[in-house]
Amino acid sequence: MITVKNLHKEFKNADGTTSHVLDGINYEINKGEKIVIVGPSGSGKSTFLRCLNLLERPTSGQIIFDGEDITAPGVNINKVRERMGMVFQNFNLFNNLTIMQNIILAPVKLKVMSEAEARKKATELLERVNLLDKADVYPASLSGGQKQRIAIVRSLCMNPEMMLFDEPTSALDPEMVGEVLDVMKQLADDGMTMVVVTHEMGFAREVATKVLFVDEGKILEENTPDEFFDHPRSKRLQDFLSKVL
Repeated sequence: MITVKNLHKEFKNADGTTSHVLDGINYEINKGEKIVIVGPSGSGKSTFLRCLNLLERPTSGQIIFDGEDITAPGVNINKVRERMGMVFQNFNLFNNLTIMQNIILAPVKLKVMSEAEARKKATELLERVNLLDKADVYPASLSGGQKQRIAIVRSLCMNPEMMLFDEPTSALDPEMVGEVLDVMKQLADDGMTMVVVTHEMGFAREVATKVLFVDEGKILEENTPDEFFDHPRSKRLQDFLSKVL
């Protein structure tokens, strides 16, 4: 579904130096896979994820999505993004719109579906995450966990072919993490292709088809969850796991 070829990303620092955040990543994501990316802060995990839908423009390299090189000049990246849902750390809900209005805004505005169709789809999704009773309230009245579940519903209302999650539980109180992970597990069970950057090692072990360890802009190790956690090959991953498990 996605092929990443020799992906590099550099950032210019205030002092004129350059930080090489992604250093020649090559990877393939197949339909239906659940790829979970872990690693220390500042390792390039989120930058890699945000390059997949060009929220960050790679310095060089190619990203091929469903046969199309989306880094090529002239590609309508907004049309591509309609097919990739994205969930951020900080919900990004519009506080002046009700939950229903938040959810149907994009599909109606982008003419993906009529307002009636969008409301029907939103209602089904809200029911699925046990938040149908919140359809007409405003985001300020919701808990962090509820807001993040709404953010997931908003992405799903576009009927994406895959979902990207950028540390979706890191801004939540610990007791709210489970309710968001449960929705993500449901999605995984339904066969959604997912790429998830997270610190939740239990989720990685339970849901991932593959776990990647990223450090200093490189994929240092990739394996099935059992092998990844029980038999880490590199000393660097062994050190990392000893601190987080």
